[in-house]
Amino acid sequence: MRANFSKQLVPWIVPALIIVAWQLFSMYEIVSSQLVPSPWTVLSSAYQLVVSGELFYHMQGSLARAFVGLLIGGGIGFIMGISNGLSNISFQLSDTTLQMIRNVPNLALVPLVIIWFGIDEGAKIFLVSISVMFPVYINTLHGIRNIDPGFIEMGRMYDLKGWHLFKEILLPGALPSIFVGLRYALGSMWLTLIIAETIATSRGIGYLAMTAQQFMQSDIIIITIILYALLGKLADLLARWGEKKALRWHKNYAH
Repeated sequence: MRANFSKQLVPWIVPALIIVAWQLFSMYEIVSSQLVPSPWTVLSSAYQLVVSGELFYHMQGSLARAFVGLLIGGGIGFIMGISNGLSNISFQLSDTTLQMIRNVPNLALVPLVIIWFGIDEGAKIFLVSISVMFPVYINTLHGIRNIDPGFIEMGRMYDLKGWHLFKEILLPGALPSIFVGLRYALGSMWLTLIIAETIATSRGIGYLAMTAQQFMQSDIIIITIILYALLGKLADLLARWGEKKALRWHKNYAH
């Protein structure tokens, strides 16, 4: 019991030390409070945002964009990874193009995306989808291509073909790599969402940060940074939980 508690406590030691140092810096005015407000000031501002309902309003906007972008981009990346992993023709036709697009920075796409989609939700969701698609694609492709040929031969010995071979051998074998891609994709999703929410909007955590910047509200900016960090950590925990559930049969996930 104590061992489990200690194991859960250790990852939070560094964040706790950062908060303590932050408080000490504020108390002794080592850094101006206008630049870095105290933890208490940030907590008080967060409370006001929660009570007014403004925080949840902006969080709902950001979460909706993130979720829709993840579904679209992750779905396309998964399908393309499977297709290119199983078919050399598909791989030769599309992989080079996908790799070229992958290396285009998201910021470079913003002007073109605005021309295509305007400043509505479509532009923001498109940017998030693009950022999510490539980590899922690459890791799905890698997972399919690196399955032990012996397992495939064993499946064929048991007369597994087509969909049954994919379901029983190929997909389970690729899942560890797919989940790695998903975790990378979740990180890219939040990073791109920050950029996407700088496009004209009236809702979202990014909008909250941009408005705070205009009024020099450093406490609100810090709140948005903490929110992105916490949402990123929560998304990663959910991905790891799904990974453990889906890979219970794997020896590395048995405990």
